[in-house]
Amino acid sequence: MDLKSSSFTNAVVSAMRSLYPEELADRAWDNVGLLLENTEDPGLAPVVLLTNDLTGAVVDEAIAKNASVIVSYHPPIFRGLKSITLKDPQQQLLLQLVKHNIAVYSPHTAVDATPGGLNDWLADLVSAAANDFPHVKVERTNAKPVTSAIPAGFEGAGYGRVCKFSEPIPWPRVVHAVAQKLGQRYVSLATPRGFPKGMPRGDDASTPTVTSVAVCAGSGADVLGGCGADMLITGEMSHHAALHATMRGQMVMTVFHSNSERRFLRDVMQGKLSEAVRAHFSQTASVLVSEADSDPFEVWDLNSV
Repeated sequence: MDLKSSSFTNAVVSAMRSLYPEELADRAWDNVGLLLENTEDPGLAPVVLLTNDLTGAVVDEAIAKNASVIVSYHPPIFRGLKSITLKDPQQQLLLQLVKHNIAVYSPHTAVDATPGGLNDWLADLVSAAANDFPHVKVERTNAKPVTSAIPAGFEGAGYGRVCKFSEPIPWPRVVHAVAQKLGQRYVSLATPRGFPKGMPRGDDASTPTVTSVAVCAGSGADVLGGCGADMLITGEMSHHAALHATMRGQMVMTVFHSNSERRFLRDVMQGKLSEAVRAHFSQTASVLVSEADSDPFEVWDLNSV
């Protein structure tokens, strides 16, 4: 049997690499790139489905929408597989995708590190907190450098971002600016000893301020640990990492792991990838964002149950 690579999948992979070079990923632990290839098939539509996580609901959605490529921000394959069987739920999904000839590409930390990528987008949300203070300037740096060779045109790549305000601003402004854009009604806050409890209703002289805020999508303790910012914002942080941060006098805000990432797919990646695919593929293609993808955790108010 003569199998040929899907020309559309090749175009999507080239487009993703042009936007988020795989060389920028943290290869010490991450697994990025084309993880599941498919073959040329005229029956599959040139449709890409973007998702944060590859779940059964997302796979069903991809099949229903006749997608031929899933771009999953998180890689469904992290470690080497000695077998692929129906005993493992994640491997079941891979077998289902093979059956329907659907490819999977994962960019993960390449998106985090790229200038204009996920962490810069989060830093933009933080910077928006200073919009009501026209005299306040915001300087941005990387929390952790990329140690591998950086491709031309992507200078300034790095993991995490640190926003430094030229003058202190009230910390609730930062919390509200980030949470509103992420669509979050609830966030988790860890504060240093002596920090006032509760969210102030307005700005006054007693409201604590911050002059620096560090952000990292996903689980950011390792990336942000040595940055020294007044406030750390990430998707999730372990109990002990949060304790250490507050003991250092830092404030920590978490929004759930994937909620720090998912909105970027619709707000930024969908448009950029659509344009990049047009440059690599001659036919009309569609880039969709999964409607089935969601964070596995929900906040339940047990008083209402």
